[in-house]
Amino acid sequence: MTALLDLICPAGSLPALKAAVDHGADGVYLGLKDNTNARNFAGLNFDAKTLAEGIRYAHAKGRKVLMALNTYPQPDTLARWHAAVDTAAATGVDAIILADPGLMAYARKHHPDLRLHLSVQGSATSYEAVNFYRERFGIQRAVLPRVLSLAQVENVVNHTDVEIELFGFGGLCVMVEGRCLLSSYACGDSPNTFGACSPGHAVRWQQTPQGMETRLNGILIDRYADDEKAGYPTLCKGRFAVNGETYYALEEPTSLNSLEFLPEMARLGIAAIKIEGRQRSPAYVAQVTKVWRAAIDAVKRAPETFKAQPAWLAELAKVSEGSMNTLGAYYRPWK
Repeated sequence: MTALLDLICPAGSLPALKAAVDHGADGVYLGLKDNTNARNFAGLNFDAKTLAEGIRYAHAKGRKVLMALNTYPQPDTLARWHAAVDTAAATGVDAIILADPGLMAYARKHHPDLRLHLSVQGSATSYEAVNFYRERFGIQRAVLPRVLSLAQVENVVNHTDVEIELFGFGGLCVMVEGRCLLSSYACGDSPNTFGACSPGHAVRWQQTPQGMETRLNGILIDRYADDEKAGYPTLCKGRFAVNGETYYALEEPTSLNSLEFLPEMARLGIAAIKIEGRQRSPAYVAQVTKVWRAAIDAVKRAPETFKAQPAWLAELAKVSEGSMNTLGAYYRPWK
């Protein structure tokens, strides 16, 4: 029987990978230093040397390494994505996380023993979609987008043999994963091909008489008072002037925290819980991994008496966006 509630944690760097492994992650997910993954930021990700070291470190402690190849290649650069699949197979990663069907077909043809996971960027929100990828490409696990209620998740689980992975904690986006066009509109770089929402080359901070301004490709995203921390300028999480009022018009900075739903996720047979944050620090990874390891162990011991501890929630609140948490789409009291 497949192990339930594996803890899958972000590794944007080798120190972050080690922090995740050392604090109890069952697996980590990472990407290469290019646009084959959806966290293509300067200073993040793995080259050949750090990838080999990260895999060695994780495997020595019995943990898994999953490689995200979850962007969509273009015809003139397809060879880069094929090479990334070949690298994953050659270096011994435990699975690759894919969104593009063409890459799935390539991986299945050239590396039939390589385990394939469907990325959240694939936007598969129904069991029909999940089963399609299983039948055509042999997908063994699917990461569901963060737009489904738990009742809808249960419907998917009940109609597929594919393992289901859910996001448990981390930053949210107002867009459906894999279908965001805001960054393309503002910067000309699609997150699905360039590998980054609000790419670093378009970001500017500038001190003005009105306060610290953050801009994305010249677009004013936010303005901060001297006593406020200036966040990264992401279009959907900016404060905008609308009809004479300035507020978070699209989405307030907040983090998904589904800790209280762990018993329900265990009941549903969820294979893995994913923590968002490859762009975050090793300290963030260590702190979040430690809390979720303790919580998952507690729910496995006694799901009927599980309760999210105040100390856990306090620790997670410290690293939440905007210091706020939400249950996201998982909880819809009106249904």
